[in-house]
Amino acid sequence: MRNLLLLLICCLLPPFLAAQNATSTPKKEQREKPPIDLYKIISHDRDTTYVDTTLTIQKEYKFNYLRKDNFELLPFANVGQTYNTLVYDFSNKNFKPFFVAQGHHFNYDQIEDVSYYNVPTPLTELYFKTAFEQGQQLDAFFTVNTSEQFNFSIAYKGVRSLGQYQQALTSTGNFRFTSNYHTKNKRYKIRGHIVAQDLLNEENGGLSDTSIPLFINDEGDFDDRARLDVKFENAENKLEGLRFYGDHEYELVRQRDSLSYNVIAIGNRISYEDKFYEYRQVAPFAGFGDSYEAADLNKETTLEDFNAQAYARMENSVLGNIGAFVGYTDYNYGYNSVLILDEGRIPNRLKGNIVQFGASYKKQYRGFQLEGEGAINIAGDFDGNYLKGTASFRFNETNKVTAIASIHSAAPNFNFLLYQSDYVNYNWNTNFDNVKTQELQFVLESEKLLNASLTYTGIDDFTYFAVEPDGITPTPQQFGERVDYLKVKAEKEFTYKKFALMNTVLFQQALTGGEVLNVPEIVTRQSVYYQDEWFKKAAFIQTGISFKYFTEYNMNAYDPVLAEFYVQNDQKLGGFPLVDIFFNAKVRQTRIYFKFEHVNQLFNSTNSHFSAPGYPYRDAVIRFGLVWNFFL
Repeated sequence: MRNLLLLLICCLLPPFLAAQNATSTPKKEQREKPPIDLYKIISHDRDTTYVDTTLTIQKEYKFNYLRKDNFELLPFANVGQTYNTLVYDFSNKNFKPFFVAQGHHFNYDQIEDVSYYNVPTPLTELYFKTAFEQGQQLDAFFTVNTSEQFNFSIAYKGVRSLGQYQQALTSTGNFRFTSNYHTKNKRYKIRGHIVAQDLLNEENGGLSDTSIPLFINDEGDFDDRARLDVKFENAENKLEGLRFYGDHEYELVRQRDSLSYNVIAIGNRISYEDKFYEYRQVAPFAGFGDSYEAADLNKETTLEDFNAQAYARMENSVLGNIGAFVGYTDYNYGYNSVLILDEGRIPNRLKGNIVQFGASYKKQYRGFQLEGEGAINIAGDFDGNYLKGTASFRFNETNKVTAIASIHSAAPNFNFLLYQSDYVNYNWNTNFDNVKTQELQFVLESEKLLNASLTYTGIDDFTYFAVEPDGITPTPQQFGERVDYLKVKAEKEFTYKKFALMNTVLFQQALTGGEVLNVPEIVTRQSVYYQDEWFKKAAFIQTGISFKYFTEYNMNAYDPVLAEFYVQNDQKLGGFPLVDIFFNAKVRQTRIYFKFEHVNQLFNSTNSHFSAPGYPYRDAVIRFGLVWNFFL
C-alpha cells in the first residue's frame, strides 16, 4: 500500500504542479499544446501508434480489468479471478514449454505486452474502476522525455476486491518500468523494461453441492451470496514474476533518401525472468483425494528463464527487409524435493538449454505485402519450430485482404510434463510428444463491407487436463487423434445519424476431437448506442445497451490446485444472455464510465449463469470508473 501511495503521488504531482504553473502564467506565455499524434506508443515489434483520448465503442469494450476487449472470454464472479475461454487462439510461437498456472496468466504481462513511449511533454494516465465488496481497481501511468533522445515510463496496476462469495478475495499488482534511448543520428537505439507482478487469489472450490440448487432456484434468503456455502475456505494460490529485459541495435549502414534506402543493422536482446507459483491450504480437502500432509499443505514451483539473442537485419528498397537471429535459452523449472513412490520416482527439476536459429522476410510492392518468418531449435533439450507466411493486398485505405499460413511444434506446458503437490493425485512425470499445430487464416478488413476472418486449425497430439473414468481429479492427457477446429468471425457497425449498432458474431466448431476441445458454437455481441455532444459541446455523451450471448456447451471446469481448466463432458452450461446498460461521457481528456452489468439477471426466475461448473457468473451490479489523461 505504501508503494502504491508513493506511485500515486509521483503520478499526480506533475499535473498538479503544472496546473499551478498554468494558473500563474499569463496566456501570452503559455505554450501551444503539441498535437496528439506526437505522443507516441511503440510496441515490442516497433509499430508506432499514438495516445487516443476519444470515446468510442471499442473503448467501452476495453474498459475492464484486462484493459482489452474480452469478447472471447468469460470472467469469474470477482475481479482479478480467472476467465473461462469461449474462443481459442493457437497462434503461438514459443520454443519451450509455458509455465504452470496458465489460468492466472490472463493479467500477466509478457514481453510482447510491454510498450515504450516518446512524448513531447510529460503524460499521465489514471484508470479507476469499482470492484466488488471492499475493493477498487487502479492503473496509474506516467511517462516523460527528459530529452528528445531519452524516455522513461513508470506504471502500476493494482486490484483488491473481496468479492461477493466466501473465500474469493483477489489482490494483484503489476509494476512496470520502461526506458528507451537513441543517439541524435538514430543509428544506435536501446530500450528495456523491468516488470514485477504478483497475483494472489483465494480459492473456494466453487459452490457446495447443497448451495448450487439454492443459487439456481434463486432462493431469496441467499441473495446475499456470502450466505452460500462453498467447498472450502482455507486455500489460496499466488503467481509471482520478475523480469528484466533489454535490447539494443546499431545501424552499420544507413542510407536513406526520397527514392531508395539501404540499412544494415546488428543487435541483441537479453531477458531474465524469475517466476513463482504456490498453492497453500490450511487443511486437506477430501474432494482432492488423499494428501501427504495432515495440515498446512504448501507446494512451491519456480522457473528461472534466461534468453539471449543476437540478430542482424537488412532493409533494402529493392530486396525488402531480411533478418536472421541466433538465440540461446537456459531454463530451470521445478521443485525443491524429489518424490519417491511405489510406482517410480518423480524428479524435482527440468533444466537445460536450447539453441535456436530463425529468419524473417518482408517485402511491400504497391498494394502487395509478403511476410515470412520461421525458427527452429537446433540444439538442446526440447525440439521446437514454427513457420509463418503472410500475403496481403490493400485495395485502398479502407479495404484489405490477408492470407496467413503457419505451422508450429512445441513441447506441452511444464505442468503437463512435471508436477508435484501435497495431494497424492497431483503428482506426475510424463514424456509427452510435441503438440503440432497447422493453421490457415483469411482476413477481410473493409470499412464499407465488414471485418471478417476465417481460421482453420489442425492439431496433432493435443494436450489437455481431464478426469479419468475412475478418477476424481484432473490429470494430464494427450489426445491420440487429430483435432480440427474451425472459426468464422464477422464484425460490422451500422450508423444512422447519432445512433449506431455494433455487431460481432462468431461461429466455431471442433470438426474432429470435440470431446477434448469443447466450445460454444455461437458467440455474439450487439451494442445499440446513441452518442452526441451536449452542454454546448463541453461533453461528448455515449449511452446504450450491449447484448452478449453464447450457446450452451460442455463448459470446461476449473481446478484450483493446478489453477488450470480441464475438460468435462457431463454438464452443459451457457445459453444465457448478458445484458449491460452503459452511460459514458468525455469531458476534455477525461472519459467517465457508468454501467449496469448483467441487468437482465434482476428479472430471471432462476439463475443459470455460471462461468464454470460450480462457479457462478456475476450478478447484476452497477459499476463506474474513469480514465483521466494529463498532458503537461
